[in-house]
Amino acid sequence: MMPPFVLTLGEPAGIGPDCVLLAYQHQPALFDHIVIVAKACWLQGRAKELGLSIQVQSCDAHLRHDKQGHTLWVFDPTGDEARDVQAGKPSALDAASVVTCIRVAAQMCLNGQARGLITAPIEKAILRDTGFDFPGHTEFLADIAGVDRVVMMLASAQLRVALLTTHVAIADVPALLSIEETKAIIRIIYQDMQHKMGMQQPRLALAGLNPHAGEQGHFGREEIDVLSPALMDLKAEGLDVAGPLPADTLFSANTRTQFDAIVCCYHDQALIPIKALSFGDTVNVTLGLPFIRTSVDHGTALNRAGTGHVNYNSLIAAIHMAFDFDKKISAE
Repeated sequence: MMPPFVLTLGEPAGIGPDCVLLAYQHQPALFDHIVIVAKACWLQGRAKELGLSIQVQSCDAHLRHDKQGHTLWVFDPTGDEARDVQAGKPSALDAASVVTCIRVAAQMCLNGQARGLITAPIEKAILRDTGFDFPGHTEFLADIAGVDRVVMMLASAQLRVALLTTHVAIADVPALLSIEETKAIIRIIYQDMQHKMGMQQPRLALAGLNPHAGEQGHFGREEIDVLSPALMDLKAEGLDVAGPLPADTLFSANTRTQFDAIVCCYHDQALIPIKALSFGDTVNVTLGLPFIRTSVDHGTALNRAGTGHVNYNSLIAAIHMAFDFDKKISAE
């Protein structure tokens, strides 16, 4: 029997539990091969708030369970007692359990107990206040997996974007760009698009950092000194990568459709266009990990938690994408 996928709820006071419960209510069969790594009370309490009658059953540390029709199966690795969580009001008392669930779920992927990881959003401020020393999920998972470098990609039916830098101040971006780092990141993107997405030769484009891609050095030299030399080396290796191209025209309909993914220099250069095109239907993918990881494209939306008025399309898309990656990998 194939191992299941594991799914973490993120911040239990946010909309992670809502999205799981509403997605399950809409498409229960989608969860037949998923185990939720969380405290059962997080789902049970939210189901009660939402007026949903959903069966939540516990399974053991090997993620084994006796299948009984459509059921939400939950594994709790925390060892903590059940504690009521109030929708929309995160508490530092839950932070350690949130981190434990993510860590254990990732370790299950690493040791073959799970086929991949799907994550709901965390409330980063609460976690940082309690000693969580990572900018977000992506960096935490890289640390657990013991890899030096991972890449953040967001993907939808309209567009795929990937990042050279992630959660850093704009002022810090130029100093973080280097020839070797650019090459290493684009290699990861290329290899994972081949391995997980089944693309034989992905077509990539790199956006310039500066307006008009620097306009031959008049608006900055990063394109001349860093990005262009990196692309020359990558092309010599056989990678299909164009650029650096002006970002203001690269995302136009006629241009973006020529590429399988666009590599961007900083966070908002990538996330503004994809969220303008596909917010709510986009999947956050971590490339470079030794296991599949997909996530939603939104935050915890504390003001909507427990209301039932949430869009769970991104979670469903993240589940489908994880399943699809697994099929592509298995077919190799």
